[in-house]
Amino acid sequence: MQPPARNALARAQRSAVHLELRDSYMLDDPEFIAWQQGKRLDPADRASWWGGWHDSVSDATARGVAVRRVRIASEPISDYIRYEYDLTFANVLAGEQVRWLPRRQTTGLLLPANDFWVFDNETVLFHHFTGDGQLAEDGREYVSDPALAKLVGEAFESVWQRAIPHEQYKP
Repeated sequence: MQPPARNALARAQRSAVHLELRDSYMLDDPEFIAWQQGKRLDPADRASWWGGWHDSVSDATARGVAVRRVRIASEPISDYIRYEYDLTFANVLAGEQVRWLPRRQTTGLLLPANDFWVFDNETVLFHHFTGDGQLAEDGREYVSDPALAKLVGEAFESVWQRAIPHEQYKP
């Protein structure tokens, strides 16, 4: 079964935006553990890192869907955020536009408490995590409410305007 965000991205026609708010996620992820032990992806060896998510993003952007992601990060950044930073080249090569916003620069922004995706300004996928960064058992919540999609979409846009493009962000 495909992850829910991938399913929604496959149906998106215009836009998919994602806001990440945490400094760590699923610290028991084998790929993160391998990264901590020194494993690094080789951008030149695409076959070793390109996967289903990259195909989904590439397919969506080929259809004209704008796929954008912002990661809000405390600085100095955590090991997990450094791991994400190191892997972000793959998101970019797949067609995502990725930006970073230091948490100190969020003052004055009104943000939802949960990570989310908004697809075509209509459907929101909220992610609910436990205190230790695990996706909660009921951790995915789809909401088809245009008013809510507009509200969180506007929050995303306010972050996007302040955020630093991946190519320029130097943690």
